[in-house]
Amino acid sequence: MLVSWKWLSRYVDLTLPHDELVDRLSLSGLNHEGSETVDGDVVIDLEVTSNRGDCLGHIGVAREIAALTEQKLKIPAIEYQESGAAIDESLAVENKMPEACPRYTARVIRGVKVGDSPEWLQESLKSVGIGVVNNVVDVTNYVMMECGQPLHAFDLAKVGDGKIVVRSGKDKEQLEAIDHRHYDLNDSTCVIADSSDALAVAGVMGGASSEVTEATTDIVLEAAEFVPLSVRRTARRLKLHSPSSFRFERRVDPVGIDWASRRACQLITEIAGGSVAPGVIDTAPEIPARETVLLRPKRVAALLGLEIETAELDKILRSLGCEVSAFADGLQCVPPSWRHDLTREVDLIEEVARIHGYDKISENSPIPVAPSSKRRFDTAMERIRGVLTAAGISESMTPSVVTEKLDQMISPWTELPALQTRTSMLEGARTLRRSLIPSLLQSRAANWASASLIADLFEIAHVYLPAPAGSDIALLPDETYHIGLIAGEDFFALKGTIETLCDRLGVPGELAVAPVQRDGFAKGGAVELSLVGDDGKESLRLGFLGFVDDKLVKKWKLTGRVVAAELSADVLVNQSRLVPQQQAVSPFPSIQRDLNLVLPESVRWNELAELVRKAAKERLADLTYRETYRNEKVDGPDKKRVLFSMELQSQTETLSGGDADSIIDKLVTSCEKQLSAVLLR
Repeated sequence: MLVSWKWLSRYVDLTLPHDELVDRLSLSGLNHEGSETVDGDVVIDLEVTSNRGDCLGHIGVAREIAALTEQKLKIPAIEYQESGAAIDESLAVENKMPEACPRYTARVIRGVKVGDSPEWLQESLKSVGIGVVNNVVDVTNYVMMECGQPLHAFDLAKVGDGKIVVRSGKDKEQLEAIDHRHYDLNDSTCVIADSSDALAVAGVMGGASSEVTEATTDIVLEAAEFVPLSVRRTARRLKLHSPSSFRFERRVDPVGIDWASRRACQLITEIAGGSVAPGVIDTAPEIPARETVLLRPKRVAALLGLEIETAELDKILRSLGCEVSAFADGLQCVPPSWRHDLTREVDLIEEVARIHGYDKISENSPIPVAPSSKRRFDTAMERIRGVLTAAGISESMTPSVVTEKLDQMISPWTELPALQTRTSMLEGARTLRRSLIPSLLQSRAANWASASLIADLFEIAHVYLPAPAGSDIALLPDETYHIGLIAGEDFFALKGTIETLCDRLGVPGELAVAPVQRDGFAKGGAVELSLVGDDGKESLRLGFLGFVDDKLVKKWKLTGRVVAAELSADVLVNQSRLVPQQQAVSPFPSIQRDLNLVLPESVRWNELAELVRKAAKERLADLTYRETYRNEKVDGPDKKRVLFSMELQSQTETLSGGDADSIIDKLVTSCEKQLSAVLLR
């Protein structure tokens, strides 16, 4: 924000030298970027943070200076005469897009004589880098740089049917802006139009078809409020940024809209002549009152470590425009309309600190500090990230809103259609994703395409599972944390990583797998992962693991096969035991036995392990899988040999060889009956 010294002096007495003033401004939050002299005027470049849109005008900066130096702010008085036919006789306004334009006001000035601006006006604009056009346009720019409220003037004769319509852009509609470049509009673009054509991109730039020229005699003066997000999206999409869009993106003063409009009417009639039509068209004249915020002196002292008298607090807040009244516990404050960032007590305390002076706060002020601890969720997330990065998997961050086509590639958790946002958060993306895997697959493909890098990736983020029809929660989705993983060809390596993850989190029980079929996964190549409790009865669905369908792999032009998994972070965290638990160590020796069973090919390891645990019960100290061997000529078709080791131990006595044999005999009998197994001796 460029600020002219001469211009500032119109609103506040500058009693401090330049160097001292810019230092005070820097210490109060308006960082001094530099100063230079332009035609005998000192121009100061200030860095204005995004929450201080009120300082994007000279009056806003002057208000800060007045508060810092205890000077009186001098706001120009507005006086002008209205005459002629009422505004309703020559202009109508219809707002069809209040979600992008909450308030639109218009005034009509008839009989202006467009020409060159007076020298003082030209000098003022040039000092802050604003080009000179003509007296009407120059006044709108002057008022914008004065109070921070952008304005726009239309040639009334070029407004079709004398009607202004605030609406969304139409398909394939174009607008030639005042920079004489053409821009494509769409239904997400808020435009100011007449009865047929677009006249301006709302909050960004006016159109050439209705601009004020020397032939203009009657003008429409626009002063409006546009939603920051709408303006920002439009400016970025069109790659069209302007001083107006810069200010609307940071919010304008809703009360100051009318002041800026009247101020422009005053200056235009003084400089260009003409008369203001009686009345104003305002689509939202009712402005909600600001909520009251309580400021407690005790809380000020607790946060700043500095005792400040209540009278001093009152003076500082009033100098910033707050309405202050005494209250039992402190001060009741109503923040001014131009300070939308003041909503909490702590915001007011920050204002007090910067105006009173951060330098007055002692370095060893006794500020009370309360101990804090990490949430269980945060501790678990740290451990999860540690395991996955140690496995060589890189963390990825992808948007939660995706294209519908991407979302439909893989959705293992639900077949219900995904929820859609009303407006696209990204280009063409309106779908709240139901799975992390498609986004990770896209990221892996992007890494391969740009750098020939085979990226193994994981992401911890929300997914949005649609609620079933007739649910009590209406249309709200089930928003849960998931862990998505995508890696190379080794299915068992990724499964081992998941097992390690469960082990590091202290998840009790075993990780069980069951074959499933899901769109997007290879046929016969996907399993559902479950956590089975120590009792072998309770089972919780943890997630899914499998090979990505070869068609999708080829579509993304990836090499080799791709394995993907998605886990419920909520289930993992809820089942985790993050604090190591003490376990008694048996003082008695253990017995280790190796068993080699011939089993049908269809028998899975988790089925065999469950039988082992049931047979040995509390005497099973350890169970280790060793290998699987297949020899069709010796064992027959669809048979395999599974070798595993058992460690048996008692907490109360020394096990004898007979005790171990009894457990083994019981196990072998169960395997023969339930799994059709044969023990190789």
